[in-house]
Amino acid sequence: MEIFNARDTQYKSAVRAICTFESVKFKIVLPRSLGCSGARLVVTKEGETPVGYGMFWAGMHGEFHENWDLHFSATTPGLYFYHFELDTPWGPHRIQNGGRGLGTFSKGSDFVQVVYDSAFDTPDFIRGGVIYQIFPDRFFCSGKKKRGVDPTRVMRRWGEMPFWREEQMNGLWNNDYFGGDLKGIEQKLGYLKSLGVTCIYLNPIFEAHSNHRYDTADYLRIDPLLGDEADFKSLCKKAASLGIAVILDGVFSHTGCDSRYFNMYGHYDTIGAYNSKESPYYSWYKFRSYPDDYVSWWGIRLLPEVNEEEASYRDFICSQNGVLRKWLRLGASGWRLDVADELPDVFLDDLRAAVKAEKKDALIIGEVWENAALKSAYGARRRYLLGQQLDSVMNYPFANAVLHYVRGGSAEDFVDRVMDVIETYPPCVLNCLMNHIGTHDTPRAMTRLAGADMQGQGREAQYAHNTLSKAEYARGVQLLKLAALLQYTLPGVPSLYYGDETGMYGQSDPFNRACMNWGHPDETLLAWYRRLGEMRGGIAAFCDGGFVPVYAAGHVLAYMRTAKKSTVLVAVNAGEEPADVNVKNWNNAYALFGEPARQDVLHLPPYGCALLVK
Repeated sequence: MEIFNARDTQYKSAVRAICTFESVKFKIVLPRSLGCSGARLVVTKEGETPVGYGMFWAGMHGEFHENWDLHFSATTPGLYFYHFELDTPWGPHRIQNGGRGLGTFSKGSDFVQVVYDSAFDTPDFIRGGVIYQIFPDRFFCSGKKKRGVDPTRVMRRWGEMPFWREEQMNGLWNNDYFGGDLKGIEQKLGYLKSLGVTCIYLNPIFEAHSNHRYDTADYLRIDPLLGDEADFKSLCKKAASLGIAVILDGVFSHTGCDSRYFNMYGHYDTIGAYNSKESPYYSWYKFRSYPDDYVSWWGIRLLPEVNEEEASYRDFICSQNGVLRKWLRLGASGWRLDVADELPDVFLDDLRAAVKAEKKDALIIGEVWENAALKSAYGARRRYLLGQQLDSVMNYPFANAVLHYVRGGSAEDFVDRVMDVIETYPPCVLNCLMNHIGTHDTPRAMTRLAGADMQGQGREAQYAHNTLSKAEYARGVQLLKLAALLQYTLPGVPSLYYGDETGMYGQSDPFNRACMNWGHPDETLLAWYRRLGEMRGGIAAFCDGGFVPVYAAGHVLAYMRTAKKSTVLVAVNAGEEPADVNVKNWNNAYALFGEPARQDVLHLPPYGCALLVK
């Protein structure tokens, strides 16, 4: 008999973050032999004094146990910690979290409850859809002639290996380009539509002097190699006509040293912060000893950090005529914020206010690698998801859970990792999580599933293990199909990194940023992703449905997504042996993937899966 389970609605009526003034019922089940004469729920809002709330005896639970319960609500957003205290003839007892939400009399940690602003909501357009991430230089080249392109850029032939040796780059890192552009993306919108894509996430597109463009040179200008403002407007307009939104990458924690704001090399007609202390941009940067000793992002001198709390910088980014609102007016539907944990609260508060003032249903997604509801950064607890900052985040916890499980991890561990997020995120955040399994910052999913683990190794070692053998590739496809099914059916929105659907693989940067393999995709894998995209568009449970674990043992997993209009059962066998899963009331359900259930049993072959709908 469980004394308390924070992940079971029999014990806690809301297994999630709650909004202010929302009433939640807590129940504990105690052995009658304990002789409890009083019970309290003890709640501590972070940074404040604990408060005890008396619980009420609520009758017997069978012959040998008794129930104690109460209703609790919070009036202010924040992070709350709680445990239970009991009065007994043998002295006080305490119930804490013994792991996976289970209450224990042994020493544990406090349970956590996130409380968010009741007025908080997130955009509808992203829910139930599919995100497609594009690294612009490597997706598709339209052939359009470009004007104003920096002559130092090294243009490469499409499909060649990106430069990765220092001697290839003549001291200029990330200076090789393949010519992918905005018109090229527009020309491929039909292809994206065939994948069920409803939102494109573009890596940076503003003028910069590297192929990744995270070293912004001009926030108000499209990089000439990608096109111009008219091309951007055209892309957004054509995409919108197909039901596809476009969100941009906002890099606001640093600029490039070769920019009109810092202007180290004098390439711009502005007086940059490096050129004079009288520069209007001088206060944006953090100089230790002017001009050559300055704070840079992770010590990379090419990327001088900005002071986001500086009023003139915040005004430049967030004012009515600032960066954020300009590009929203021109057609963008939101922003993905690079290194959100390095942006201070005052900046994020202003950013949200600006974005929502310009376009109420615009999306704000933060790059946060951990549980964003519990995240601390630079000595302070962050409040990303309480209603005044982000709409959602890149879901690295789910990505790691999916890849670990499919590679041979336990189903129990997978469910635990998923529930860690579900029980701490507001539902409106959960429904628009950016559920990737690989990005421009990680090895490709295929490589992580079937290739050598070379993370943290040098480029020589990565290059030596960049190619997959035929056997490794076949294994990768097998596992990637399972990973993609999970990615497309967990709470949130799947985010597909360009080329994963066509069988691309690669170690870390730059090997994960190769040119899209147009002309020779893996047709079987591509068909799988198209089926997944079509599936999401027709099932309401993937928009805002609940998540209910059904079975988790060894390498076999099953869960439901539940909504008023539909219920879905997802089952995966990531093991080498066939497996049977007992599932009641699913015999008449339609099987979109795999075989239907028969006599309340679902048969799963090795590395097999099933998706049933009713």
